[in-house]
Amino acid sequence: MESVMSISEMYKVAEIELVYKTKVKASQRPKASTSKEVYQILLQSWDENKIEFVEQFKILLLNRGNKVLGVYEISTGGMAGTIADPKLIFSAALKSCASSVILSHNHPSGNLKPSNADIQLTQKIVKAGNLLDIAVLDHVIVSAEGFYSFADEGLI
Repeated sequence: MESVMSISEMYKVAEIELVYKTKVKASQRPKASTSKEVYQILLQSWDENKIEFVEQFKILLLNRGNKVLGVYEISTGGMAGTIADPKLIFSAALKSCASSVILSHNHPSGNLKPSNADIQLTQKIVKAGNLLDIAVLDHVIVSAEGFYSFADEGLI
């Protein structure tokens, strides 16, 4: 004998919950005003065992006053690349109510020069941010010994 599903069972869907939790008081959040400050904040969140081993993509999430709401790791890849999905970047920004983001990734080789793929990806993410009214302030390539800022070099 077949069981008949009720209307409420037929239209049952998963519930989505968005949560942003912080353990850092607003007054204690660092401010990211310069690319050097951004680099210092990023280095503290980077696993020193991975910075010269595998490529990772992270974002800094900022409020209107450029105070850091958090650092979010988007992906970890191999030695020659990683994936930076704009949907993941902006879902984290929206979830944390960020006003702006700073993109970052490392080059395990230590070469700080951006590739054509880095430049194209940055342009794509900047355009997406414009649609969502979430500014992409910079894209910083980091290594254990230094950094490259797209904003400082006029690429953003």
